Amino acid sequence: MSSPRVVVVHRRTEFEELLARHATRGQAEFFLASRGRSLDDVEALHHTVDNSVRLVQRAIPADWRRAQVERQELSRFVFGPEDVVAVIGQDGLVANVAKYLDGQPVVGFNPAPLTYMGVLVPHGAGQAGGLLHAAVDGTARVLERTMLEAVSDDGQRLVALNDIYVGQPTHQSARYTLTVGGVTERQSSSGIVVGTGTGATGWCASLRRAQAPRLPLPAPADATLAWFVREPWPSPSTQADLLAGLLAEGEPLVVRVESDSLVVFGDGMESDRVSLTWGQELTVRRSARTLRTVL
Repeated sequence: MSSPRVVVVHRRTEFEELLARHATRGQAEFFLASRGRSLDDVEALHHTVDNSVRLVQRAIPADWRRAQVERQELSRFVFGPEDVVAVIGQDGLVANVAKYLDGQPVVGFNPAPLTYMGVLVPHGAGQAGGLLHAAVDGTARVLERTMLEAVSDDGQRLVALNDIYVGQPTHQSARYTLTVGGVTERQSSSGIVVGTGTGATGWCASLRRAQAPRLPLPAPADATLAWFVREPWPSPSTQADLLAGLLAEGEPLVVRVESDSLVVFGDGMESDRVSLTWGQELTVRRSARTLRTVL
């Protein structure tokens, strides 16, 4: 039996991005200073994040295999079925990696608790040793977070952890026919958002406040999904009665496209999207996959 492999996932800090763009620290400092910002805070956060990455790496036993992947490389990285994934950064980084996993445990580490919320990255880097061993041994407490998927009639598929958006790439008016809960309605809106309980504290929470304040949002492990239509426009040919609701376990939300081009993307990653054209049909429902986060 091969030794365990820990995959450390991180993303470039703002300091690293500034250096890549401006070549030297001095030029980056001048760029920020000319806009009333200081490089010191950016650099301090970089060192905090870098220190957390080093602490997690040092916690991996010497006889275990290891790999490191940056956020931009995720689409090209191949995760193994026995991997343990250590994510160091913001909550959004966990959502970014979720679509590439299939049952591997994820341990989220928050390098800057005073800066990042940390719902999906609840642990400090100093806890890495015990958490990684527990994940490998199968003794870690794990939350099976519901995920959702969108599948087009030509076989394109997209999986997300927080939410899926369907609409125009410009977020302008999209025309489509929506079928949900046995009801069909022709609509023109700025898009549809379907979210999980994990995404209920993000985009869905904002939409609920405007669209359906009394709608109970699901918990992270619930099988139900929440859906919202953004700014539906009533006209002689379109309606605006289907505004928001919940999808029970297995219940689909179906969209038939009536625009030249609509896009579908998950967790805010517009660059990783499905493109649809007139007459195509899209089905959004709960995914059979879950994200296993270590508590």
